[in-house]
Amino acid sequence: MKRLLFCILTALLLNVGMAWASIFEDGLASYKRGDYIAAIKWYRLAAAQGNAKAQFNLGYMYSQGKGVTHNYAEAIKWYRLAAAQGNAHAEYDLGLMYEKGMGISQDHTEAVKWYRLAATHGDARAPIILGHWYKNGQGVAQDYAEAVKWYRLAAAQGNTDAQYNLGSSYANGQGVVQDYTEALKWWRLAAAQGDMLAQYNLGVMYDEGRGAPQDYAEAVRWYRLAAAQGNLNAQLNLGFKYANGQGAAQDYAEAVKWYRLAAIQGNVNAQYELGLKYANGQGVAQDYVDAVKWYRLAAAQGNANAQFNLGYLYDKGQGVAQDYAEAVKWYRLAAAQENANAQYDLGLKYANGQGLVQDSTEALKWWRLAAAQGQSEAQFNLGVSYMKGQGVPQDYAEAVRWYRLAAEQGNAHAQNNLGLMYYSGQSVPQDYLEAAKWYRLAAIQGDNLAQFNLGYMYDKGQGVVQDATQAVKWWRLAAAQGQAEAQYNLGVSYKIGQGVPQDYAEAVKWYRLAAMQENAHAQYNLGEMYGEGKGVALDYVRAHMWFNLSSGLGYGEAAKSREIVSKQMTLQQVTKAQKMANDCQQKNFKVCD
Repeated sequence: MKRLLFCILTALLLNVGMAWASIFEDGLASYKRGDYIAAIKWYRLAAAQGNAKAQFNLGYMYSQGKGVTHNYAEAIKWYRLAAAQGNAHAEYDLGLMYEKGMGISQDHTEAVKWYRLAATHGDARAPIILGHWYKNGQGVAQDYAEAVKWYRLAAAQGNTDAQYNLGSSYANGQGVVQDYTEALKWWRLAAAQGDMLAQYNLGVMYDEGRGAPQDYAEAVRWYRLAAAQGNLNAQLNLGFKYANGQGAAQDYAEAVKWYRLAAIQGNVNAQYELGLKYANGQGVAQDYVDAVKWYRLAAAQGNANAQFNLGYLYDKGQGVAQDYAEAVKWYRLAAAQENANAQYDLGLKYANGQGLVQDSTEALKWWRLAAAQGQSEAQFNLGVSYMKGQGVPQDYAEAVRWYRLAAEQGNAHAQNNLGLMYYSGQSVPQDYLEAAKWYRLAAIQGDNLAQFNLGYMYDKGQGVVQDATQAVKWWRLAAAQGQAEAQYNLGVSYKIGQGVPQDYAEAVKWYRLAAMQENAHAQYNLGEMYGEGKGVALDYVRAHMWFNLSSGLGYGEAAKSREIVSKQMTLQQVTKAQKMANDCQQKNFKVCD
């Protein structure tokens, strides 16, 4: 009998449970139809009988004001009843109410408690929140290991944000041993779901060869995906890749495209790079005005390179009216950020008194700062200052020290001057071999003074085997750059047939070029060629003119030769020669025949 009674009671309970479940389903159906008032009625009946889902749904409708007046306190009441039965969604929403202070005093500790319960009972949203809170120390003591635990749980459920953050934890060694391979694994999962930051980070990992072999093409692939979603760092890096031809064919136009997208979003480095491309005409038509525009935007954000380049454009009057004071302003801002080139150019402005009062002490100060950073031009200028005693006591040893530092970096002017110090034995033992070595390094770079000096060493056989052909070779290179002494020596070589076949006409050509640069020796020799009719028609008038000009520049023999040739001339011819000499001087020796 008792057994029969138990069976009857069990059956009744099952029927009642099924009835309340049916009521809940009625509420759900009403909700889906948009009949919130009916849904509330059915949910309330089911909730009153302990149906956890109904209790949660009723709480939700109070929180949203659907079918009832919006009431957080009432929502919390029903959430709490559902949560007491282990309803994960109710636990999550209770955590949210405590986190935001909705219908209850804000309490992060209580929020963590409910989020933890929700996560434990399978709510997919709670683990990522717990991960963030433990990572940032929000509502709990900061605990990277605990953050990783929750990120891992959410990541395993496919949560993109958790996968990204778990990857970041491995990359930064926060809560786990640093492991780039694991970072790559989790970022790849997030990236496959379209996470922009994960895609960008994958690009960086392949770019730098962390967690995987370096692969620029793969880096470009991930940068492109992130860039297409508007990630400005990916756009910037994609610009770099196209500009440098890494992972993609070099394409300045494509680089400019990506720089522009990032620059428009305010990325300071992209603005600088875009300015650079306009200044150099790479991927766009050269346009200094646009270069100024982008440099100015980057400079305003504190980019030292942009500040320097903007100063340079003001210095040269490119894209803007030349303005030394404005150049100094931007140089100073960049120099204050230890931009070595700006420090050097600011030193130049002080040295030349451009845009500010001339001040050798300030010039040396800025050159010294730039030189300490390895700026070779500043090192060279310090060397010159010590060699000449300009702003500092003359000190050849200090000059050599600075020349050497610059020369070892490949500064051609410093290499030439270091060669001069070895040639003359100033503060170093005289050493023609060492002099020739430094002259050669500078000459190969096209320094015309070094080319002249190396030619001289070959002519005299100092530090090298004497070789007139080599002397002519180096003088010719210097002469082609307008070096007057080399032009004169080349003229001598052709006149006497040393290192080249004798050729008076060629001698005249080179003498003339040097003479037009006020080289007194060349003017004298050109006078001789006219006086002797070698390489040119015999012409005493022009001989007299060149002797006269040479004498005016202080060449002693010229006055004697002028007097000798004048004895072969009429008074009218002498007068003409004197007028020609005067006209030549008036025209700065550029038009003398």
